[in-house]
Amino acid sequence: MTTSTRTPAGELSATAARHLLLNMTPNGSLGQDGENLFVVQRGEGPYVDDTDGKRYIDGLSGLYCCQLGYSYAPEFAEAADKQLRELCFSPLWSSSAHPTAIELAERLSRIAPVDVEHTFFSGGGAEAVETAWKIARRYHALRGEPGRVKAISRRGAYHGLTIGALSLTDDPGLREPYGPGAIETRFVSNTNRFGLAPEFVDDDVYAARLLAELEAAILAEGPESIAMLIAEPVQNRGGCITPPHGYWPGLRALADRYGFLLVADEVITAFGRLGEWFGGDRYGARPDIVTVAKGITAGYAPMGATLVSNGVVEVINQPGAVLNHGYTFAGHPLSAAIALRSLEIMERDRILDNVRGLQDHLAGRMASLADLPIVGDVRGAGFFYACELVGDLDGGGFSDSTRARLITDLIPRRLREAGLLARVYNRTAPLVQIAPPLISDRHLLDRIADILADTLDEASARL
Repeated sequence: MTTSTRTPAGELSATAARHLLLNMTPNGSLGQDGENLFVVQRGEGPYVDDTDGKRYIDGLSGLYCCQLGYSYAPEFAEAADKQLRELCFSPLWSSSAHPTAIELAERLSRIAPVDVEHTFFSGGGAEAVETAWKIARRYHALRGEPGRVKAISRRGAYHGLTIGALSLTDDPGLREPYGPGAIETRFVSNTNRFGLAPEFVDDDVYAARLLAELEAAILAEGPESIAMLIAEPVQNRGGCITPPHGYWPGLRALADRYGFLLVADEVITAFGRLGEWFGGDRYGARPDIVTVAKGITAGYAPMGATLVSNGVVEVINQPGAVLNHGYTFAGHPLSAAIALRSLEIMERDRILDNVRGLQDHLAGRMASLADLPIVGDVRGAGFFYACELVGDLDGGGFSDSTRARLITDLIPRRLREAGLLARVYNRTAPLVQIAPPLISDRHLLDRIADILADTLDEASARL
């Protein structure tokens, strides 16, 4: 592990409180000296250390980014050094490109879903989603259908925080502070069947219900007004919500029938999280557009990308057509070099095979948590799981006092004390979620499951 000069934890926290504005954080609650701030100092393998030297399992892969953990730094540093010495920057702008972005686009075309062979680069997931929307609008306008100005998304979905992506995100608490959405969006049911009638355990029955609801929404809005539908193969918000068999082929059939584009948001699920290069491949998805970020560089550099099918590109690349859209740092040479090295490592070290070989074991360990009183449901796939928690009220809800004691305080505190970084959602349906690095071995996955079991067992006893 590379050593570095350690800045005293208290000094870092105090400096952050004075100068740093964090994402999605009530920054005013960090304390005058930042005493409530958690600062990560370094990483090694699947672990990170805080500024006090305490080590944690990174059970969330640095917010779903660090597929390869933290020990490949020398290889990435070599790739970065080589690239920066050759070309530090050149934009993908006005008929200009650079070799590293070209090579990465070609490499992605070889692993992307069927017929998806073109890439528009960006800086992250929200920008990739914004790009998908603009491409969809441009596609329909060039086909003589400029009236396709609406989108369909799913309830509880999160697709980013830029104004356009936020319109596709079903979270009023995030949207309302910024006024009306930029995109008129109709939200339909996601694929969470927890708490539904027993007949919906059957995949065929449940998929048919969801697709019928979607078709009704399309008809109500007017099929000629719909530009695209966006969905994650496994929905992150709401807790690793998997689709029933036949759902994604059904989405493809409806998109073909009514003429809108199907967008798979794979910002989290691509690059091995579900044991495949693209999570949608696991469920028979055949999208027109795919959005990616996070795992594309394994967290070693920022990058997003929007992958586009041949059929869409044939329209938007017709003679005289201009795609009036772009980002200065899209396809940055450094990020592109890092992404290429990440894909090389994943292939060389058989990272997908590691997930495929251990996913059933993790599924079994996670399923056993459903026996605890506080756990209402366990769901997920690959190295991506969540426990939906149930409380002390009729119907499974939490009283305010119990929510404060267990969800806000006890569970996140006990997890961190035990050395596990996991995500604890404190929303209408509280959740505990894990997404460990894809390099994790059986022993580490067992340790994660054991910590979850001990923590949730204690929380159950205090309901």
